[in-house]
Amino acid sequence: MSILSDRINNLAESATIKMAKLGRELAAQGVDVISLSLGETDFYTPDFVKEAAKKAIDQNYSYYTPVAGYPELRKAIATKLKRENNLEYNFDQIIVSTGAKQSLANIMMCLVNPGEEVIIPTPYWVSYSELVKVAEGKSVFIDTTIESNFKITPEELEAAITPKSKAFLFSSPNNPTGSVYSRDELAALVKVFEKHPNIYIISDEIYEHINFLDKHVSIAEFPSIKDRVIIINGLSKAYAMTGWRIGYSVSSKEIADACDKFQSQITSGTCSITQRAGLSAYEGGLETVKEMREAFLKRRNLVYDLLKDINGVKVNLPDGAFYFFPDISSFFGKAAPDGEIIKNADELALYLLNKGHVAVVSGDAFGDPKSIRISYAASEIKLKEALKRIKQALELLKEVKYVSAV
Repeated sequence: MSILSDRINNLAESATIKMAKLGRELAAQGVDVISLSLGETDFYTPDFVKEAAKKAIDQNYSYYTPVAGYPELRKAIATKLKRENNLEYNFDQIIVSTGAKQSLANIMMCLVNPGEEVIIPTPYWVSYSELVKVAEGKSVFIDTTIESNFKITPEELEAAITPKSKAFLFSSPNNPTGSVYSRDELAALVKVFEKHPNIYIISDEIYEHINFLDKHVSIAEFPSIKDRVIIINGLSKAYAMTGWRIGYSVSSKEIADACDKFQSQITSGTCSITQRAGLSAYEGGLETVKEMREAFLKRRNLVYDLLKDINGVKVNLPDGAFYFFPDISSFFGKAAPDGEIIKNADELALYLLNKGHVAVVSGDAFGDPKSIRISYAASEIKLKEALKRIKQALELLKEVKYVSAV
């Protein structure tokens, strides 16, 4: 009998972190591993943000912070929402947390009761379903395909709704697919939500600035459902601040107060120095953000052309984030050079790591067992080499010849 709780025993390890760990272990043995597994940019935090952090240390920002975040930071986020998204929120509707993942966890624990359902389109970020599980809710998945650019229709949304539906959770731009919902596509989904006033919409917008279409559209921009929309965002992707751990939620005052109360018992306020750096980021404009976006656009086009050149890989052109999510199911059932049969995406990802020395993530963790996630948040030189290795490793897989026993 395990001494550990059922809660932790039933929780899956983050697949992205697991694959990054395996890649680091192989690299520690002297193997030249190229990691395309983590959702982390290879850019450095902008200098003006780092300078603000140094200044904060010198100014002795070393005391406990308010649980919900410094008021001046929350006001800067409210200003950002108005300036960039045309959304009006008071600063007391914003809760700053230690990363967007904690913001999402706060929402789940404050909103979802045991047995209530959270509707999640697949593929989805690996932590979505696990956080629903921690809250003792039930994930209801809407499967999508590469042919639909991994986006759901209003009809599919309507069919997934039941009397137990409490929330709808999605990201746009999406992790792991890079798909982006247009204003018209969001408007069609909003018409469904208008018929179901008890459903909350949790919108993960962490990749809003890595968008290769038009200006980012938030589903909170639709007045008829704005009071039920909960925005999750942060500075990790746009400002290359993954290690700083800062995110936030934007919601109704009632939900924000609940998150404040819950967070007060878990972590209290986010790091003081990180918050001062975050304030500087939002006051400093979008120049560095736009530069990173242009670099990601070039990388996307490069990787797209390289993936299309690999026989057996089915790929679409993502409109945002920094991921590809190709269908690699044509390689299932083939044999590796050592004779081992590749049966699924998990085994293919391990094969690419051990044979090609490239770390990617199995799509099974994202709710799609036919695919793998490839992050192109790496230099063009590394991307070219990684895709060459992937192509060579896949070309080594052979059809299995079955011999009749008769």
